[in-house]
Amino acid sequence: MIPASVFKDRSIALFGLGGSGIATAHALMAGGARVTAFDDNPDSVARAAGEGVPTQNLRKIDWGKLDAFVLSPGVPLTHPRPHWSVDLARAAGVEIIGDVELFARERRSHAPDAPFIAITGTNGKSTTTALIAHVLKSAGRDTQMGGNIGRAVMTLDAPKAGRHFVVECSSYQIDLAPTLDPSIGILLNLSPDHLDRHGSFENYAGIKERLVAKSGLAIVGVDDPDCRHIADRLERAGRRVQRISATSSLSDGFYPEGTNLMRALGGVSERLATLEGIGSLRGAHNAQNALAALAACLDCGLSDREIQAGFNSFPGLAHRMEQVARRGRVLFVNDSKATNADAAERALASFERIYWIAGGLPKEGGIESLKPLFPRISKAYLVGEAAPSFAATIGEATAFEISGTIDKAVEHAARDAESDPAPEAVVLFSPACASFDQFRNFEVRGDAFREAVRSLAGTEMMGSM
Repeated sequence: MIPASVFKDRSIALFGLGGSGIATAHALMAGGARVTAFDDNPDSVARAAGEGVPTQNLRKIDWGKLDAFVLSPGVPLTHPRPHWSVDLARAAGVEIIGDVELFARERRSHAPDAPFIAITGTNGKSTTTALIAHVLKSAGRDTQMGGNIGRAVMTLDAPKAGRHFVVECSSYQIDLAPTLDPSIGILLNLSPDHLDRHGSFENYAGIKERLVAKSGLAIVGVDDPDCRHIADRLERAGRRVQRISATSSLSDGFYPEGTNLMRALGGVSERLATLEGIGSLRGAHNAQNALAALAACLDCGLSDREIQAGFNSFPGLAHRMEQVARRGRVLFVNDSKATNADAAERALASFERIYWIAGGLPKEGGIESLKPLFPRISKAYLVGEAAPSFAATIGEATAFEISGTIDKAVEHAARDAESDPAPEAVVLFSPACASFDQFRNFEVRGDAFREAVRSLAGTEMMGSM
């Protein structure tokens, strides 16, 4: 745990008592703050009280006596309308922050030289975060990973010289971190997402930009125009910027040449690493993730050889292009994390002969943007609420069936893929949808896919996930 000593002897209100909220409350208390916490869920309040967190209805406290208000990132700050606690804080002129802001302040106060790598983007941030942490650890560096992935940031070990922090940041967390200043900030990409919480794409992009605006080094993926404009703005402001591109060569920056990862300086390029034969980093989207990791780890002082060794041993993440099994020539891939079409596009672009399982709770735009990739799909197996609309979009472009459930889709896709004459056929579960029609979250949904694959006769499961 990181004691939040920057608020020692100060009065703090906290709203949101999920796992990260309770962890933040304990961190504040350990640092000597006077905490009053609450949640709209009575069970969450009771659980927090049982763990020793002081609780009280925040509608009944004197907001004029507070020094700060800590809001959990899952609670609306602005859209579709501010939560009632936000209204009370703003009316009293109380600063509203989140756990990532607490971490940033603690690091500045106690170990400002501790490397702090913060990662965001619409897609790829979890894989990039895990990859950077893995490379650093495999090279023997003292490394802590958390934030929007794995452990809540305030549960990590305390900042100290030489300890590297690799922190994934969602747009919600960045919105609550006004002084966020990582030593290395990474913005991978931008596409419309979470607009219900940010009101517009312009607001969403502006929030994402904040992560790199004050970073010592800004690593920016420039394959979409909004990120290119951000990189240009940062450079004009005097910030140190490193551009990466997964789709084209750069005269200055990092880019792929086949499976090789290149760095160009003043128009002169050199090969620094390769992704050849690394199944966990397959596809153009993973080239972008690896390029970001390469640039960050080089800036942390790692050698090319240390970085390559880390890439080679990277196991990948569950539910993100996770190779879960083989049955003869058929590869089964769990990409349950693909909760929108943009994420599914990255998976579809990574394979040639695809038996695609898709569907769930549809998002705005559906799968219209995926039409150019339909020729790669031998057949689609549609599940959940999105099945009828996805079927209408696919039309006569490729074969499809409405399977209804994941277990039926896996059974039918495996049967059809087994008869495919190609050297490798892929049963790809990349839903392009939210999970909430049939599952609590994408992890549970991905587990259901994995178990359906495991139940097939003759399946050889891969890895330990």
